[in-house]
Amino acid sequence: MHEKLKTIPSLSSNSIYMGLILAIVGGFLDAYTFVSRDGVFANAQTGNMVLLAVKAANGEWKGALLYIPPLVAFVLGVLVSEIVKIPHIRHLVYSYRRSILILEFFVLLVIGFLPMSVPNMIVTVSIAFVSSLQISTFNKIDKWAYNSTIATGNLRTATQAAYAAFVSHDKEAKRQFIDFGVIIGSFLFGALLGTFSTTYIGKTSIWIAAAFLIVAILLYHRDKGYYRKASLQ
Repeated sequence: MHEKLKTIPSLSSNSIYMGLILAIVGGFLDAYTFVSRDGVFANAQTGNMVLLAVKAANGEWKGALLYIPPLVAFVLGVLVSEIVKIPHIRHLVYSYRRSILILEFFVLLVIGFLPMSVPNMIVTVSIAFVSSLQISTFNKIDKWAYNSTIATGNLRTATQAAYAAFVSHDKEAKRQFIDFGVIIGSFLFGALLGTFSTTYIGKTSIWIAAAFLIVAILLYHRDKGYYRKASLQ
């Protein structure tokens, strides 16, 4: 039994497997909101800022306003992720990382049930909020900082690691390059999956992202030993 458990990938908060799953979710959600919800990004707030500036520069003030609520929701999500780290609040939440995954899952689940008549703003703001929680809480692979919802910084890190690996023959940099390559590939896969599924399935395609979160929650739960603790009680 113990040998079988060892073959199951570790899904601690900073494992490559957690990063892989969350990068798929991150890419999926950006594609989902962009394709189905007014061309607004759920995660890429840099893109939202640029689009806001473009709309404002062209005098399209109504269109520009669409990009402000997701930015505000993102900031609030980051603040909440910091608040839950306060010792006494963290104790009340018990496992705040697991709680954030569960919250994100339920938000995506509910969004899939919402009719298309629900304003796009409600959907994009909700996704931006939980995505910022995800970014702020799960932000490391091993000892390296990464982003599960935006590829730019990861691409820079992968390129720097590739240089150190192949020019300086740095073994640790080689492992970093491979890990970040996996994260970038996972994000791209998530974006492709999100685009095709949203185009051909519609609003309920967001449940695909929710399914990936279920996998993350269950394996994270197992990795932290909660199953074993429950069985001992």
